[in-house]
Amino acid sequence: MNQRSKVDGQPAFVLHTHPFRETSLIVEVFSRDFGRLALLARGARRPRSAIRGLLMAFQPLEIGWAGKGEVLTLMKAEWQGGQPLLAGEALFCGYYLNELLIHLLPREDAHERLFASYAEMLKRLAADPAGKVHEADLRSFEKALLQELGYGLTLTHDSTGVPIAAGAHYTYLIEQGPVRLSSENGAAQVVIGKTLLDLDAEDFSDPRSRQEAKTLMRTLMAYYLAGKELETRKLFKEMQEL
Repeated sequence: MNQRSKVDGQPAFVLHTHPFRETSLIVEVFSRDFGRLALLARGARRPRSAIRGLLMAFQPLEIGWAGKGEVLTLMKAEWQGGQPLLAGEALFCGYYLNELLIHLLPREDAHERLFASYAEMLKRLAADPAGKVHEADLRSFEKALLQELGYGLTLTHDSTGVPIAAGAHYTYLIEQGPVRLSSENGAAQVVIGKTLLDLDAEDFSDPRSRQEAKTLMRTLMAYYLAGKELETRKLFKEMQEL
């Protein structure tokens, strides 16, 4: 968007906000047709601002903007309703998803399917009154995110093209895929074939598959985050320690 642009009626979610000067905000949004954008919300911190209470994370908005350059000017924001507030673990999970999008999505790169997955994920997070999170939902979104970024996982066959054997042991080499092991000794991370197949099918009824898939996805995310430490993981770990 190097040329001057004007967009209206765009579905979006707020990912993050931070103060700008005395009365304004810089708003990071994830929009359906334009991807991740930075918008300047002029006067949004003023007590009587019409949009002050609208720029909340996890709430569906319809927004409009104008301008050119890296930071565009937010012209309007309208709440679309229908999304309960997140609480408990679900709130931490929501912020985790937002951090992933902020750090991994390039600016102004549309991902309509990922936008739909994100909206559906928020509905699932809000569905439990106690704020409990189902790990299957998290793994599903992480997979969708990597797929959209061009880092789709190889889960049904190994790096040589041989179908995955449920009882065999593998190590997952990033950008290569599963490599079958003759033994578990020496490999940095070992998963059984059933875990890979369950992750492909998004079936986490098996506790071992659930734990190994979680560890594998954490390793992959850390690699693609290139050393960036997520604040939500730090906070969640500190809360668990307390």
